[in-house]
Amino acid sequence: MTRHFKLKPAIAGLLIAVILPAASGCGIRSDIVIGAQTFTETKILAEMYKALIEDRTDATAEVIPDLASSPLVLSAMKKGDIDIATLYSGEIFNNHFPIEETKDRARVLEQAQQGFLKFYNLKWFDPLGFENTYAFTVRKDVAEQKGYTKISDVKPDAGSMRLGVDTTWLERPSDGYPAFSKHYGITFGTIYPMELALVYQAVANRQVDIVLAYSTDSRLKAYDLKTLEDDKQFFPPYDASTVMRGDIAKKYPEAEAALTKLIGTLDVETMVDLNYQVDIEKKSEREVAVSYLKQVGLLKE
Repeated sequence: MTRHFKLKPAIAGLLIAVILPAASGCGIRSDIVIGAQTFTETKILAEMYKALIEDRTDATAEVIPDLASSPLVLSAMKKGDIDIATLYSGEIFNNHFPIEETKDRARVLEQAQQGFLKFYNLKWFDPLGFENTYAFTVRKDVAEQKGYTKISDVKPDAGSMRLGVDTTWLERPSDGYPAFSKHYGITFGTIYPMELALVYQAVANRQVDIVLAYSTDSRLKAYDLKTLEDDKQFFPPYDASTVMRGDIAKKYPEAEAALTKLIGTLDVETMVDLNYQVDIEKKSEREVAVSYLKQVGLLKE
């Protein structure tokens, strides 16, 4: 996922200079500009923010999609090119400021809220209600047959299991396969490195037995897959939150109030379903966002 990808500052600055004017059409800037990364859920959430702001305030809002990475989003917010975005609490591990090394979910969130306010003047809202993190995944029929609900459950069978996994994860020193294997005491029988986009189909087609996926990917629903609980907390937490520039929150307090309506309203299953509607059913991000807000009573009919 792009949020783990780091850009050198010079490259990020060049991308901001090229992408943002092109995306906004070089026209008059709206009161509030919302940025979204390249993956679907950030685009859906950006459209939710825009719809809520326009429904509940007099401010104008626009969405600039397809920002390549979380560091690019943060650079754009720092420059004032965008005002609002979705970020994930695990972002603190990308060396933005000194942190306490921990995987405690509440403590990671607390450091994100305190650190980005202190060092970037960004208001980091309480979580939307879901994480998008790494998740070991199997077919649902296998999970039911074997009684798999959490990662530790596969340990007795791991020696004969085929793991399909994103190539880069095997090489990650701190949170990759060697560290995982040591943390859980699990070694899989055979490992098949592959592109992340292929792992979902590979496990669905029985070419492998278990894969490492992302917890809100629409293909989990498309291929009827089940994610296993990270019961020993190996992976860092990645709670999704709305993030807003401090000066914009002060200038448009009614917009900040509108966005707080989303806090705690989106669980993992809901986010997977919304992603599915865009990725698989080919609805637009705007259509899915507005439909959901009306469904939960946050938007006027």
